Amino acid sequence: MGQVEFVVVTPEEAGQKLLQFLQRRVDKEVPKSAIMRWIRTGQVRLNKGRVKPFVRLKQDDIVRIPPYSVDESAPSSEQKKEQEDSASNNIALNIVNESDGLLVLHKPAGLPVQPGTGHQDAVTTRLKIQYVDAPFCPTPAHRLDKNTSGLLLVATSYTRLQELHKLFRNEHALGKHYLAWVEGRWEHPETVQLYDQLSKQAQVDGKERMETGNGKESLCTVTPLLVTNKKSLLHISLQTGRTHQIRVQLSSRNHPIIGDTKYGASPNPQGMLLHAWRIILPTESFVCMPTWKSPFFVGNELVETI
Repeated sequence: MGQVEFVVVTPEEAGQKLLQFLQRRVDKEVPKSAIMRWIRTGQVRLNKGRVKPFVRLKQDDIVRIPPYSVDESAPSSEQKKEQEDSASNNIALNIVNESDGLLVLHKPAGLPVQPGTGHQDAVTTRLKIQYVDAPFCPTPAHRLDKNTSGLLLVATSYTRLQELHKLFRNEHALGKHYLAWVEGRWEHPETVQLYDQLSKQAQVDGKERMETGNGKESLCTVTPLLVTNKKSLLHISLQTGRTHQIRVQLSSRNHPIIGDTKYGASPNPQGMLLHAWRIILPTESFVCMPTWKSPFFVGNELVETI
């Protein structure tokens, strides 16, 4: 059993609802139902008074957190340390830029944004370890597929997180640009617009897969950068942000992304060659080139003898 804590709301935490604040501040194994009970019974106080769970906090508010213990059925401290050691032994996250309330990461292919069944190592896991003492744990504002590399925006304050979420919901408020090597000779010499309707398709193994047909409208533009008889390098600009959008739109036109075995491509030693290289926000933009090796890239120079 711990002790009563009196926590001062930092500028990075201001704007959150009380429940969100507590979920981030207390041990991750404390269930939401327990936190709600603390609030309902008056064990949590805001500036010495009783409070509702969804009130928004202001900078310098004082929150009373009652003493608590984690349920015995939760992972042991040894198990948690084992999980953290597994993540911390990996290469540190590559920060390519920082600005007010924002970290810009170069996420490598193969690293998921969130942990899942069978894998604890993820961007969010590494952030929790590297920023364990931060008042607001840096939080990704959007997602990239596990096997897609490139730019990932991570908010270091709640206010910036909300701003970024609003931008990503407005498909015309920011620019999202990708590079992809695809199989086959791209047949369009100039920029073309691709339009499809995408919907989910259930798989036997339970993993999510998308297909063209009835569903959500999906739009992007594609510009060829280098075309050969067997492979083509494309620049893709997204106008919508659907699950697996680029992968399924290109695959449905018989140009699967190299290494994307889920959508019909052959295996590739470097994995899937899809990279988020540029993000444009209303007042700032970020660029990060891929680290593909020959015969696709040597440094930042294209190898044209493919």
